[in-house]
Amino acid sequence: MSARSGYRSRMLALVGLLVAALTALACGIGPAGPGRPGAGGGGSTGAAPGGSASDQADGTMTVEEFKRDTSGAVAVAERYWTGRFQESGQRFQPIRRIIPYERTGEVDCGGEALGRNNAAYCPAGDFIAYDVNWAVGAFRKIGDAFLFYLLGHEYAHGVQVRLGIRYQFTIQQELQADCMAGAYIGDSVKDRALTLADGDLDELRQGLFAVGDAPDQPWFAEGAHGSAEQRTESFFRGYERSLDACDLT
Repeated sequence: MSARSGYRSRMLALVGLLVAALTALACGIGPAGPGRPGAGGGGSTGAAPGGSASDQADGTMTVEEFKRDTSGAVAVAERYWTGRFQESGQRFQPIRRIIPYERTGEVDCGGEALGRNNAAYCPAGDFIAYDVNWAVGAFRKIGDAFLFYLLGHEYAHGVQVRLGIRYQFTIQQELQADCMAGAYIGDSVKDRALTLADGDLDELRQGLFAVGDAPDQPWFAEGAHGSAEQRTESFFRGYERSLDACDLT
């Protein structure tokens, strides 16, 4: 998390934590309407998994599905934030790039290498980058809701930069991003831009609970994201009450 300079989200070894808690999770969240956006939808570059991530696992979720869901999540986020900015009389500039990477050092943020098993928003280059092998593995084991939450959280960091929001502690920034991700998903479901299958909210709640900080993590520490209870509460506060619950002013 040190590479984000206050903006990077480590997701706390999400694959290991969530797989241990949620081996059966397979949420049905996805863009509404016939078909899903292809790579490059919404003005961002689509994720392009490669290398060892190209093999299908268990015959359940393919790399093509991963690409469609990643592009769909980005496209819905761009439409959502464009609409919110327009409502306040502002013009929204989508995040410049979405970059998949496979090796430590392949992508850097302000001269600091992004590592394995991670996703980050980089304000220096205005991009979101993620370890594609890690993300594909999580997608297969957890489900597509992971991608919508992951990209929604990182996209929220880009919105925070655009709004000029500053924080004294990392945990304030991260919990707000969780709330904003919840608002993006919840409002998009209400607007029928996304659909949820029965049980998805309970499964997403369990997933959020699994990515909380370790119990001994001080709340004031650089890189703190919040306890499982705090992260879950923040996300669902935004999901249920929209951006009014996220203290953006």
